[in-house]
Amino acid sequence: MANGLTTFKPASYYPVSDLWSKKLVMNLPNTLTLSRIFIVPLLVAALMTELSERWFGIPRQIFGVTLFLSASFTDWLDGYLARRHGQVTTLGTLLDPIADKLLISSALIALVENRLAPGWAVVIIIGREFAVTGLRTIASQEGLTIGASKMGKFKMLSQVVAITLLMLGSVHGGPPPLAEQTSLFAVQNAFETLFSQGSFTLLQLQQISYGLGRFVMWTVVISAIWSMVNYFKDFYGAVSDRIEQRKRPPLPKIGEAIRTRFRRRPRPPKQRPLPPTEADKA
Repeated sequence: MANGLTTFKPASYYPVSDLWSKKLVMNLPNTLTLSRIFIVPLLVAALMTELSERWFGIPRQIFGVTLFLSASFTDWLDGYLARRHGQVTTLGTLLDPIADKLLISSALIALVENRLAPGWAVVIIIGREFAVTGLRTIASQEGLTIGASKMGKFKMLSQVVAITLLMLGSVHGGPPPLAEQTSLFAVQNAFETLFSQGSFTLLQLQQISYGLGRFVMWTVVISAIWSMVNYFKDFYGAVSDRIEQRKRPPLPKIGEAIRTRFRRRPRPPKQRPLPPTEADKA
């Protein structure tokens, strides 16, 4: 482990003050990362069923947004605590990106199922995550690390904003009326009502949130493609030289390989017997 943990000992071996110190793998940052993974199925159930409304009497969009923002906050908090207290571990480094991708992917897929997010945009976003993860895996095998770029961080922030707006704009789990096909028209109509009457209705607020969420989804798609291209450039510039040095020699053609395999080997020349000498005759 990154913290120098070489032997496994029970938790009772350590003093109470060391239970959450860097001596143990399951420290507070890693616990927050695992909690983000366990929130994922609860978030999906809250967005796609009436779980929160039947059990807690809370609208599903409010319950879903609360869960999603809480999990997104732990994404920042676990990294901050790990760096501040020197509790960066191999387990946390492995689980943190997995937890992030599970949270974002599950939320986006649930929004597509509820007709709140366009499916083509979600395919691009999730496909980009798989591509970047593959690049980082190959780079790590080469002893290199591809860090997160500024555009990648902006993409992550815009994802959280878009998902939050789309959740708040849902009505009974689906898009608000008049906004499913013409979200921009619904937003324009809501603002015209504000200027004429000086107030919004709850439905108009949901239409505005839904329309803004669809607009931010375009920002997410553009930033996802842009950051992926930058990752490919960084990857190729760092790894291409090493890969080209280890290129295999070109394989022989099939016909040439067959002729080489079955080529008749030349027989050694026969040695003629030497003529008998005078001693042999005597």
